[in-house]
Amino acid sequence: MNVIAKHRNLSISGNRLWQSLMDMAKIGATEKGGVCRLALTDIDKEGRDLFIQWCKDAGCSIRIDKMGNIFARREGRNPDLKPIMTGSHLDSQPTGGRFDGVYGVLAGLEVVRALNDADYETEAPIEVAVWTNEEGSRFAPAMVSSGVFAKVFDLEYGLSRADSDGKTMGEELERIGYAGPDEPNIDGHPVGAYFEAHIEQGPILEDEEKTIGVVTDAQGQRWYEITLTGVEAHAGPTPMHLRKDALLGASRIVEAVNRIGMKNQPFACATVGMLENYPNSRNVIPGKVFLTVDFRHPDDEVLAKMDKELREAVDEITKGIGLEMDFEQIWYYAPIKFEDSCVQAVRDGVELGGYSNRDMVSGAGHDACYLSKVTPTGMIFIPCVDGISHNEVEDATPEWCEAGGQVLLQAMVTKADETVLSS
Repeated sequence: MNVIAKHRNLSISGNRLWQSLMDMAKIGATEKGGVCRLALTDIDKEGRDLFIQWCKDAGCSIRIDKMGNIFARREGRNPDLKPIMTGSHLDSQPTGGRFDGVYGVLAGLEVVRALNDADYETEAPIEVAVWTNEEGSRFAPAMVSSGVFAKVFDLEYGLSRADSDGKTMGEELERIGYAGPDEPNIDGHPVGAYFEAHIEQGPILEDEEKTIGVVTDAQGQRWYEITLTGVEAHAGPTPMHLRKDALLGASRIVEAVNRIGMKNQPFACATVGMLENYPNSRNVIPGKVFLTVDFRHPDDEVLAKMDKELREAVDEITKGIGLEMDFEQIWYYAPIKFEDSCVQAVRDGVELGGYSNRDMVSGAGHDACYLSKVTPTGMIFIPCVDGISHNEVEDATPEWCEAGGQVLLQAMVTKADETVLSS
């Protein structure tokens, strides 16, 4: 039997998916219409609790691992088959939007609900995952818990990540009651395939009037933390030529980062996202500055070239001013190519729905990037208004959300029934 013919009539409820998104957005809601659900805060716990209740109401069993990752499981006809998994994250940026991450989680829940509505039993089980601390906003680096699951990081490393107040992920998981008993890696939790639906977080789909992005690849990333140490001194009596101004060094590094990004076009992205100045007094020459650098590119050779250019620039700048420097690359992953059969399953879902679409390379990191190291993986993008994300005004339309959920449903059922349909 043809794959598409077998589940042609399966359909999600766009209205129900949208209502779930709006209900979840009430948790951590901000005045400007966004959300603030930082990882492992009380607000994050509230969102997790609501998701679990919804999953139990849909008949799912729940597992939680030692990194706080949540897995909601709908059984299939053959419990011995590896589950087909989807998911994303519920944590947000401090001034985050209503769709980043949470859309992929609730689209996965809607797949379960739609299968329940149709009384459709897949051959393999279906699972919906919530990955802890995807954003990396409170605890760096990003995607740390899916990274532990994919054996990129070990458990001790994951649990020891600390926020700016020194609180570790392990401590906060215990505090909010989400330090689960299960081992958080692929060995103890095999996965047949993984799909992630997400807003694009860029302007391409809306600009080209496309409804679905078929994600084929994801950019590699390098994150750095740099601390510059000079000498704080009085702003009046200290001559300009005798100063060791850490903020001057930081400003030149910011300019160098931008220059490196522009030099390595097309595709290169280069950002200084954090800058902390000490002692931050109006009449004191800054003695210490901490800053972060984020480099991205889909070609690993270019990413390595950008790394070399940054190191050379920082060395030259700090020596020129007489600053001490601590330079650390805290995170790196190579560009990702998603698995052909999963990409094709997404294409089949797009074709069945008749949606306008285009192939895409993800500019952002996602949990799917780490999952791709241990299981066949694919991604689905939907547009976001004006391409804006990591912002309280982040927005999407109910129609876009429904289309992405429908493609996700078809792709997951295709993979879950693969063994039967190919026989």
